[in-house]
Amino acid sequence: MKSFIKYTLACLLALVLFTVVTTIITLVSFAGMMASDGMTASVKDNTILRINLGGALEEQTQDDPFSSLMNNGMETVAGLQTLTEAIQKAKENEHVKGIYLENATLGGTPATVQELRQALTDFKKSGKFIVAYSDTYSQSGYYIASVADKILLNPEGMVDWHGLASQPMFFKDAMAKVGVRMQVFKVGTFKSAVEPYINTEMSEANREQVNSYLTSIWNSMLKDISAARKIDTDKLNTLADEYVALHPAQYMVDSRLVDTLSYIDGVKAYLKQKMDVKEDESLNFITPKDMANAEIPGYKEQDDKVAVYYAVGDIVQTSGNVSPMSGNGPQIVGEKVIDDLRALREDKNVKAVVLRVNSGGGSAYASEQIWREVELLKAEKPVVVSMGGLAASGGYYISSGANKIIAEPTTLTGSIGIFGMVADMSELITQKVGVKFDVVKTNALSDMGTMARPMNAEEGQLMQSMVERGYETFTGRVAMGRKMKIEDVKAIAEGRVWTGEQAKERGLVDQLGNLDAAIKVAAKLAKLEKYNRVNYPEPEPWYQSLLSDKKSGYMEAEMRDMLGEYYTTFALIRSLKSQDRIQARLPFEPNIK
Repeated sequence: MKSFIKYTLACLLALVLFTVVTTIITLVSFAGMMASDGMTASVKDNTILRINLGGALEEQTQDDPFSSLMNNGMETVAGLQTLTEAIQKAKENEHVKGIYLENATLGGTPATVQELRQALTDFKKSGKFIVAYSDTYSQSGYYIASVADKILLNPEGMVDWHGLASQPMFFKDAMAKVGVRMQVFKVGTFKSAVEPYINTEMSEANREQVNSYLTSIWNSMLKDISAARKIDTDKLNTLADEYVALHPAQYMVDSRLVDTLSYIDGVKAYLKQKMDVKEDESLNFITPKDMANAEIPGYKEQDDKVAVYYAVGDIVQTSGNVSPMSGNGPQIVGEKVIDDLRALREDKNVKAVVLRVNSGGGSAYASEQIWREVELLKAEKPVVVSMGGLAASGGYYISSGANKIIAEPTTLTGSIGIFGMVADMSELITQKVGVKFDVVKTNALSDMGTMARPMNAEEGQLMQSMVERGYETFTGRVAMGRKMKIEDVKAIAEGRVWTGEQAKERGLVDQLGNLDAAIKVAAKLAKLEKYNRVNYPEPEPWYQSLLSDKKSGYMEAEMRDMLGEYYTTFALIRSLKSQDRIQARLPFEPNIK
């Protein structure tokens, strides 16, 4: 018995010591990672910038040192901000000799992908090489890789070149089966965000606008690839019609989509030859994050700043609003954006602001409040809008007052329209579930919005009038900001979505270009020759997620995984009580593939 107790105590002591030592090591590791966060990286001679194009290309990504551990050391795709900064620094750094693009399977909005490609095109002006290799090229991945000097493909790989399609889902009949229907109030023939809930197919107006912007985006892609690969656009269309992904890999070479077939060992041998590295030596790669953090030769801190403020995600009034668009992703929180823009307005060192907008809209009320703050900011210093993948509806609302608006040719913008949507669940509750209601009220409309019944005619008219007033305000803001007649704005409004290229032709956008072009325009308006760029708001540190309560985010992710493509609809119904009744937004999913 004594021996048993002795061994048990010894085991417990060992367990306690192990726990203490492990905790100390973990804390030291955390401290080391926190201390190294944002440190300047050094760049060795004969370096290659290695860019992983696997995953979804987002505007910004949170730095997460654990992601490489969870992915067996493989780096995931960096955010557009990090990638473009890394590419620009690689262009100017004499130690970097070229760029290697790998795992080109990424997805993203057409304009976001286009902006990354533009950064690579600019890099080639340095005379340095770009080499691309992938087992499989997604369509967006191939579009980016097409800028490379040499494109290599696995002998058993494929290029998924098939054209563009949009296939929205409609939930009217499914909702009717459970006794739910949507009461919709809108202004704008093309305002299609409500269609999945009241129709069983696309309206002719929506079909017209989707066909128009898909054709515009596709033609832009064809033009860029044709110029880079010296393939006629008609031939590229023929290859898309053939769905070349289902053809042998050699067919990709014969069609000039890629240059040669190779396994990864052959790719490494080719890169060593380009770098004049011996066969038994290793190639020297640098990640986009390290390259973006690299010291800039001759960099001098300037007093004058051009601030780039990122407005990304669904527009909501407060952080407590549930957003079916963003789910667990970024949001443009009205009350926070207003505080941030006010701080930039009062910062004497900030001489101009670039508002980087990537949003399909959201709360009309929050959009109006942000618009007001942009107006106050513009009265103090130049404001230039740089449109990312989406800057439509509420996203255009908050952009409309800027001194200049710059968009990518494939940006989805416009959608100047307003709608309101209220779920009528009275049949579900009173008939299918069997709950009965009674009411005592002091005034005629005291029970407006009750779950016991749908809205009556008077209530519906009040909602419609409110939406129409919102539309008049929205179009008035655009007319004032763009210096257009109100009737001219309304002629191109009606909730219609335009690409950046189409919007420029109609006066909704000043010029086509990327974020870098917008920064240069802002500096010119502020009459700056020397200045530094500063980004706002700074991304949340990786360790912040460890310190915050993530239970709701976890459940949200689980629901999204379980419901898949149906998640958006159910999230919308669930969030109706917390959403503003009046919305200025695109269809919930642009659904371009």
